[in-house]
Amino acid sequence: MNLNELKNAIDTSPVYDVAIVSPVEKLEQMSDRLRNTVFLKREDLQPVRSFKIRGAYHKIAQLPEEKLQKGIIAASAGNHAQGVAFSAQKRGTTATIVMPKITPDIKVNSVKRFGANVVLSGNNYDEAFQEAQRLVSETGTTFIPPFNDVDVIAGQGTIAKELLEQLDDIDVVFVAVGGGGLLAGVLSYIKAVKPSIKVIGVEPEDAGCLHAAWKAGHPVELKEVGIFADGVAVKEIGDISFKLIQHAGVDDVILVSTDEICAALKDMYDDVRAIAEPSGAVSLAGLKKYVAENNLSNKNLVAINCGANMNFDRLRHIAERAQVGKNAEALFSVKIPETPGSFKTFCTLIGDASVTEFNYRYSDSSDAFIFVGIGLKEGQKEKEALLERFEQHGYDVLDVSHDDVAVLHIRHMVGGKSQHVQNERIYRFQFPERPGALMNFLNHMSDSWNISMFHYRNHGSDYGRVLAGIQVPSEDDAKFNSFLEQLGYAYFNETDNPVIKQFL
Repeated sequence: MNLNELKNAIDTSPVYDVAIVSPVEKLEQMSDRLRNTVFLKREDLQPVRSFKIRGAYHKIAQLPEEKLQKGIIAASAGNHAQGVAFSAQKRGTTATIVMPKITPDIKVNSVKRFGANVVLSGNNYDEAFQEAQRLVSETGTTFIPPFNDVDVIAGQGTIAKELLEQLDDIDVVFVAVGGGGLLAGVLSYIKAVKPSIKVIGVEPEDAGCLHAAWKAGHPVELKEVGIFADGVAVKEIGDISFKLIQHAGVDDVILVSTDEICAALKDMYDDVRAIAEPSGAVSLAGLKKYVAENNLSNKNLVAINCGANMNFDRLRHIAERAQVGKNAEALFSVKIPETPGSFKTFCTLIGDASVTEFNYRYSDSSDAFIFVGIGLKEGQKEKEALLERFEQHGYDVLDVSHDDVAVLHIRHMVGGKSQHVQNERIYRFQFPERPGALMNFLNHMSDSWNISMFHYRNHGSDYGRVLAGIQVPSEDDAKFNSFLEQLGYAYFNETDNPVIKQFL
């Protein structure tokens, strides 16, 4: 399908049988702060709280009656599942959604609420997908893909058609990228109708499948992806989506950090009281970064909030990181002498600044390390001034504001160093949130190794974050590396992380 054919499919799409023309809202506070006019396209207000309803319905609407009578099937643990279920209900066909066993009940119940049959199979998306393909072969039902399909892409592209009708003057549009269907549809339509508008793809730093493909010239499978913005946590961009993105000519691809995504989530809430899911705020995080890096002013900028299917439990974690992402909080590790009065002396240097966190535990008779969070009113400038003040008074200080170990674990742990732990290796793991995950970890370990530390946190997502210390003798190096690979969980070596050495 060429760009003109895709444009025609978008122009005549039947998605409005189920989707609304989502409103565009001006972010007043952010516009003033960034010296640009910033708009937010509110796909979070769709009936299933996500843009995915567009692509799912457009695809299903193209199916002939005989295929609809046999039913449809999809594999998804997220927004695509709800889009397919809702669309199937509207078209009067039966839908089966295969979801991983680890899928939270809130997502399973949302799909059931739209009348779909739910099959729980496998421990991840790939295993659920394989089961869906087996059911397709067995039953003759039609599979509805989440992104790498021209009909799905056409449905997503209706967002661009609306934008051009809603706003007379647009300079840049920012689009979150997972499998690439949303960007392919929006980009293709805009470049076909008004090519002067820039369209920029935005991805998390730890899930940059388009960024990798763009550098290589073809889709590349990432070894692993971060899971915070789970709606765009895709290892490989779709080949059909990528060809369209190449052909239409995306103007840039931006990578944003978890802290920047959290800050954008807070910006949305502060401005229009919208609560997006992390992937829904990726585009706005990219917009802010693009403005800063290009010293942009007096432009009309649009970010697409692509979804709001947020587990309430995740808000605590987001609130923690949003302050750091907005440069409204700094986290420091500071070494002070273990002498009477040194604690008070250090506190006087903080002055009138707001202390958000203060952790201290006696370590030895000579030095002590304190973990301190300080609220910032003037952002980076104030943080640099604090660092300089500490250093001028002879303190050994480390800025750990963007260190995942510090943010996810250390600030929640009370303990100290042990002088009796030998051959300790410290790793971060991402445990799938399912029964048996811990036992699987323990069963893979050698009986001769000892767990010297263990800290687990879950933020309402499908994965728990674990920081573990394991005592492994050097002669077991090969055996330990094999353990890590066979375990099948994402892992990160933090043994030499300076904040680990100071506090644990």
